[in-house]
Amino acid sequence: MAEFAMDLNDEQKEVRDWLHGFAADVIRPAAAEWDEREETPWPVIQEASKLGIYSLDFYAQQFFDPTGLGIPMTMEELFWGDAGIALSIVGTGLAAVGVLANGTEEQIGTWIPQMYGDVNDVKVAAFCSSEPDAGSDVAAMRTRAVYDEAKDEWVLNGTKTWATNGGIANVHVVVASIDPELGSKGHASFIVPPNTPGLSQGQKFKKHGIRASHTAEVVLENVRVPGSCLLGGKDKLDERLARAREKAKKGGERVKNAAMATFEASRPAVGAMAVGTARAAYEEALEYAKTREQFGRPIIDNQGVAFQLADMRTQIDAARLLVWRASWMGTTGKKFENAEGSMSKLFASETAKKVTAQAIQILGGNGYTREYPVERMHRDAAIYTIFEGTSEIQRLVIARTLSGMPIR
Repeated sequence: MAEFAMDLNDEQKEVRDWLHGFAADVIRPAAAEWDEREETPWPVIQEASKLGIYSLDFYAQQFFDPTGLGIPMTMEELFWGDAGIALSIVGTGLAAVGVLANGTEEQIGTWIPQMYGDVNDVKVAAFCSSEPDAGSDVAAMRTRAVYDEAKDEWVLNGTKTWATNGGIANVHVVVASIDPELGSKGHASFIVPPNTPGLSQGQKFKKHGIRASHTAEVVLENVRVPGSCLLGGKDKLDERLARAREKAKKGGERVKNAAMATFEASRPAVGAMAVGTARAAYEEALEYAKTREQFGRPIIDNQGVAFQLADMRTQIDAARLLVWRASWMGTTGKKFENAEGSMSKLFASETAKKVTAQAIQILGGNGYTREYPVERMHRDAAIYTIFEGTSEIQRLVIARTLSGMPIR
């Protein structure tokens, strides 16, 4: 088991510097354009693919880093470049994590490569869990999956929303209800292969921030997928549902469902995204404060500005440490006894919102314009306290874990 370390090793530093160079040289120069266009930045994704950044091999190496720091390090550097473009590059990873968390070895080997495509034919994937009436309340999910035993096929019907890459993805991972009476315990995840009839893109959302990342509804109308597309397989599902039904009769403990397993694995990574955005805004504000003069001296000479920058840096470093701790715990099998994963996501996302707002304040009127990137960073930061579990949900998870009580 790897010991928790505060320093990256030489190999990790080399990867970090490589990612930082890509973020500085490729992502940042393109950020304003794709934010305005509100379109998927395919040329940037393809460039990332050419360099090996957008690839199964690269993310597998980071995912299986024994220290647990590969993924958060990657997320921080890419999102330091720009959150919208970075999410377009890493958004496929959430679907991949869904397969890794719940799929068989054969499913992992078959579907994850198809999520990324190759240098000459780049693809993306989508993880579809949220619904118009079921966001944080996953038990309210209405998308149904019914097994057609005669054909060994699952039939999916419903509408998903807020899906990154939804509708444009090569592979969709869809969470659906098998047994509505079991609530979230009756859910399972399915692969919807490319060009499957019945799957279509619904509304594409025009967003406040992360506008270079495609977000849309996914409509499922009698979508038929082979039995082999049920992640984990039917035998495992039947065993899990049987246990859930038995425990439901006895009023027993909760059973982890497929969507929650994916979110638990990804929350520290979202925290790392927030750290990257916060760091970028802090660095812009620091440089501006050192060069902007008022009353004959740089504005950083004023305590009112200098103290804000001191607080910003302190909060960013604290957020990174919480993210690193949670990532290390997840990789080394340490139990999140105090909801450390939710803690990391909560603190980092709140820090990003606060730091980007402070950056605008330090830049004054300039910070409020699109001539300076902190305005975009502030818009982007708003999403971190919302997606993959709102800040309120994170606090609920933490409070329930600490108290052992069913706080509502």
